[in-house]
Amino acid sequence: MTYFVNVTITGLIEGTIYAAFALALVLIWRSTRIVNFAQGAMAALTSFIALSLIQGGSSYWVGFAAALVAGFLIGALVERVIIRPVEGGPELNAVIVTLGLFVAIQALIAILFGSSFQSFPAPFGLRGLEIGGTTIALTPNSIFVAVAVVITMALLVAMFRFTRVGLAMRASAFGQEVARLLGVRVGRMLTLGWALAAVVGALSGILIAGGEFVWPAYMDSLIIFGFVAAVLGGLDSPVGAIVGGLLLGLALSYVSGYVERGSALVNVAALVILMVVLLVRPGGLFSSTVARRA
Repeated sequence: MTYFVNVTITGLIEGTIYAAFALALVLIWRSTRIVNFAQGAMAALTSFIALSLIQGGSSYWVGFAAALVAGFLIGALVERVIIRPVEGGPELNAVIVTLGLFVAIQALIAILFGSSFQSFPAPFGLRGLEIGGTTIALTPNSIFVAVAVVITMALLVAMFRFTRVGLAMRASAFGQEVARLLGVRVGRMLTLGWALAAVVGALSGILIAGGEFVWPAYMDSLIIFGFVAAVLGGLDSPVGAIVGGLLLGLALSYVSGYVERGSALVNVAALVILMVVLLVRPGGLFSSTVARRA
């Protein structure tokens, strides 16, 4: 029973990070109908910016804040300079641009910060809590991870539901021409959407790095799992991104914990889940439209 609890807790904590990254993908998809394959590389860049500050003598929290600010600025810059010229054109153009940006940012990280593995500090302890003489896989740092993601998601939900900026962003996502007729500055809203998505991506990057080693490509696996989580929940649904991330985290944790050589099959399990979702419910669990078959 203790083992089951530990595996479940691990899955939920990892699932919250997948959910945060999936939410970043959903925010961009809803506003521009573009899947940002460079999201992970952008997040890795912000994490290395934070790490350089920490190694220079700044506190973890200064680096944490700097990563979020850098994510906001990078997201806005990428949308304005790189994505804006290809918006409205063939969808394949945007895919190629984001893939090229992914490669370019990883190369930039290697040039600026090196390609070697570097230890990223954790803000809180990594030792499991003891309950009734039994140690469980719930650490102070994992609690911080879960709380940080939950607060971020709550703030985003509150912004979209209860603020004029959130309403303008939703209008821009669902109908740009109508939004323009109503006086919404759609271009600014799209830039803000990319900036906020980059902040959420930066958060997931710095949270998963805590207490681990980082290198230019350390976010690659999270890109895969975050994309699967977004598709599982539905690329149009922020709630689906959250639920999809948690479900995927649990599923992969159970595979790793209970299947023989399960740790080597995690990527395969994610691929199988993605294929099943695309075959059974292509729009995702929380899709609002029904897919048409030829």
